[in-house]
Amino acid sequence: MSINTLEYASVFMEELDSQLVEKSTTGWMEDNAGQVQYNGGAEVKIPKMQMSGLGNYDRDGGFAKGAVTVTYETRELTQDRGRTFQLDAMDVDETNFAATAGNVMREFQNTKVITEIDAYRYSKIAELAEAAGKTKSYAPAVDSIFENLMNDITEVRDTAGECTEIVIAMSAKVAGMLDLAKGGTNVLQSGFFEQGKAEIKVKEIDGCPIIRVPSARFQTKYTFLDGVENADGGFAAAEDAKDINWMILVKNAPVAVSKTDVTRIFDPMTNQNANAWKIDYRKYHDLWIMDNGMDGVLVNINNA
Repeated sequence: MSINTLEYASVFMEELDSQLVEKSTTGWMEDNAGQVQYNGGAEVKIPKMQMSGLGNYDRDGGFAKGAVTVTYETRELTQDRGRTFQLDAMDVDETNFAATAGNVMREFQNTKVITEIDAYRYSKIAELAEAAGKTKSYAPAVDSIFENLMNDITEVRDTAGECTEIVIAMSAKVAGMLDLAKGGTNVLQSGFFEQGKAEIKVKEIDGCPIIRVPSARFQTKYTFLDGVENADGGFAAAEDAKDINWMILVKNAPVAVSKTDVTRIFDPMTNQNANAWKIDYRKYHDLWIMDNGMDGVLVNINNA
């Protein structure tokens, strides 16, 4: 393998990881993984901090002794996904490989990887919320959507605290109803939401940014295809999947991790299977809600 292929792989990996954070509707969830340790492979270590609460101050003995303990909990990245692509040497020579391969991988990640990771994360949150009794159901309608949404925001704030930063992920279809709702035009404001290095223009309600999610990746359950039995691979909504109206999420509740693990590139002389450039792409990812994080989660599901 030539030195150029190693350089290409390094550049592609860095660019693809950055692209996913900035263009995924769930990219902001990776900001919560800042202290997660990842050393390659399918495991991460997530820090957990435990500390003593307040005690009485004694005028003779002084302060009650406290303790702070930091431990690391090992979690497995359960989603291990990948693909291999070949670019025929007659179509792509070494001088234009970088540009062509870069375009292929960017398009692949934009149209296939990002959509699947979003779908997995939202369905995982819905699954965890259902298990914790943190779901509600509602058939969205223009004349009642504003009241139902505000009730859900209030419910989360009542548990998590008034000053807690909240993010709303909402079906694009349902968001369209909110735009038309009575009172909606008076309370919806324009704002900006930081995700990775990107600043996204969004609408806000009561100070909460609304992230509009395409409905195809905003359902309660998906089947993730193996790419062998079903050659096209990718994902599809499960037969018993339900549409999600919105998720009210305390911003630091979901912890998402995704790693492009070893994007390998083989030039035509190294590739044993064909006279072609070969690109191997592998992605590990998963999402968790830690400890008391479910207090800051509420999922509203369409029951129409």
